[in-house]
Amino acid sequence: MPSAHEEVTVGVIGAEQIVHRTMALARELDNPSLRLVTAVYDDEHDAHAQASRIASRVDVCLFAGPLPYDMALAAGQLPVPATYVPSGGPALFSTLLRGVLENVFDPARISVDTISQRDLQHAYEEIGVNVSDVRLTEYVGPESADKFFDFHRKLYERGRTTGVVTTVPSVEAALRKADIPCLRMAPSATTIRDALTTAILMGSGAKLEESRIVTMIIQVPGSALPAHASPSNYWYQELKLSLHRELLRDARPMDAAVVPRDDHSFLIVMTMGSLRLATNNLSMAPFLGRIHEELGILLEIGIGLGRSTREAEVNAQSAVDKAASDGGRTAFIVGPRDTILQLPGDRSHATEPAAAPDSKGAQVLVRLAERLDELGDSERVVDAEKVAELLGVTLRTARRSLHTLVDEGLAWPMPPSHSSKVGRPPRPYQLLVEKLPR
Repeated sequence: MPSAHEEVTVGVIGAEQIVHRTMALARELDNPSLRLVTAVYDDEHDAHAQASRIASRVDVCLFAGPLPYDMALAAGQLPVPATYVPSGGPALFSTLLRGVLENVFDPARISVDTISQRDLQHAYEEIGVNVSDVRLTEYVGPESADKFFDFHRKLYERGRTTGVVTTVPSVEAALRKADIPCLRMAPSATTIRDALTTAILMGSGAKLEESRIVTMIIQVPGSALPAHASPSNYWYQELKLSLHRELLRDARPMDAAVVPRDDHSFLIVMTMGSLRLATNNLSMAPFLGRIHEELGILLEIGIGLGRSTREAEVNAQSAVDKAASDGGRTAFIVGPRDTILQLPGDRSHATEPAAAPDSKGAQVLVRLAERLDELGDSERVVDAEKVAELLGVTLRTARRSLHTLVDEGLAWPMPPSHSSKVGRPPRPYQLLVEKLPR
């Protein structure tokens, strides 16, 4: 008879410091089914060799970051699943604090690598420091990391920066050899624990066998629902049809079934293999970024794993409840034995594309935004009558303009407001000025 806890062996591949830290945090998980096998390298180019050395003894490989992960996969296939510890996040705050307390650099004049411009901007806004003199080079692949050292060195030698924050151990070593003040941004404890949990789920062959059935609940958030989501509400029915169409677009290649669940959610049933394909090995949330981009809706996504359809659906409901509490920013997975994971949106859809500056809709939106700014209207909600008044055009032209804005993704149609007037109530539209090119 199998034991209550099937053993999972995770291979941890990275520089010595992060490997030791990962081992310490793994002990804190108090997971009796977890075993670790470690492989330490001095240079990220050795990641594949080190992973290959231990691959026959592990169920999954956990790399110390996206760079060694990408380098290992570029060097050849591994016989086991692999994932990595993400960079950035809360680690930037602690690194900047260390830089100040240890008098390493002035955080307002440094160069940073790997993290995204958005993460950098948000971090500096939260600590109230001007980011205009901070220089960033983002990680987009192993070839970009080859240029990190020269990027930092040139800025420091020109007096543009007072120091460096890097995520790459070999870059840190080269900077210190060149006597350039630097700190390495190591992943936070929370980030490492989450990555370990992901690796455990990916590598647990027994658990995945138990969890062949996957149920996903895709739910429209309550904030997007009209007061009465009835069949007579044409705006909402159109939204549901559009959402169903978009879900089918992604579900068909995965051989997944999509069925309406209730008035504001859909049920998707698939295999574990299809889920791993859709989530890039449980690293990002399916549908989340693309449908937000297409329909302007931040969906609530819950994924349930189970040994039966019933168990999977119960877990999916628990997961979607967690997603709703989180505001739909990430998807949640709930599996057997209270396994819980969070999946961020697809990185390829992390930012919404701006409208073409010369498009008809963009030109109309600029004019409307200017007129509303003059009136001190920051809500940016209009109907056809308001547009006609603001632009000095006929009601018919105003309606055409609003349809153009919707077609170009520059406005969202909202539920018609209740009115005491006879006839069809006017439909308001939320103008999306933030999608205009800056």
